[in-house]
Amino acid sequence: MKVEIWSDVVCPWCYIGKRRFERGLAAFRQENPDVEIEVAYRSYQLDPTAPGGRAEPVVAAYEKKFGGPTQAAEIIDRVTSEAAGEGLAFRMDIAQRANTQMAHRLLVLAEREGVQHEMKERLMRAYFSEGESVGVLETLVRLATEVGLDGEMVGEWLAGNAGKAEVLSHFEFAMQANITSVPTFVFDRQAGVAGAQPAEVFTQILAELYTRA
Repeated sequence: MKVEIWSDVVCPWCYIGKRRFERGLAAFRQENPDVEIEVAYRSYQLDPTAPGGRAEPVVAAYEKKFGGPTQAAEIIDRVTSEAAGEGLAFRMDIAQRANTQMAHRLLVLAEREGVQHEMKERLMRAYFSEGESVGVLETLVRLATEVGLDGEMVGEWLAGNAGKAEVLSHFEFAMQANITSVPTFVFDRQAGVAGAQPAEVFTQILAELYTRA
């Protein structure tokens, strides 16, 4: 079975959903140790209009998007609390808004090199907990080296258009499949479920699809 997860590295529910899916998958694997399941992350941009190559405070962007400081604070408090329940320490007060297309291109390279899961985790932790700008070339190169990728290779990859075709194909599939919110989990390109569902839901879905197969 192949599970593809449409997700953005700056989406709070994607990080929360990532943790819940991992727990649900672990529970399924414990009961079905011989079943092979491949998991891959696919590109989606919540805010393709975000500035490229520079960053600005997320709090200000949330205030503008959601109607003011009070509404933004309520949303930030909610996702921070939900994240804490999954063992994630969100610091939205220092998070930096950024265009994520280059980060998605990096994830294409990481998948080819066999470290996509590690790269995805590192990017999300950098954004949500460390105040890193995941839209800046130098930052992405540094984070990539931390998961074992060669810095020179990553720099050359990101300096051009490498991986862009793959990222655009992910966007195209999302449009064709009517994926309008993330995270969205697609199973063998046949069934899908949206949202940061409880871990038990993912375990049940995997079990049902496996039984059907």
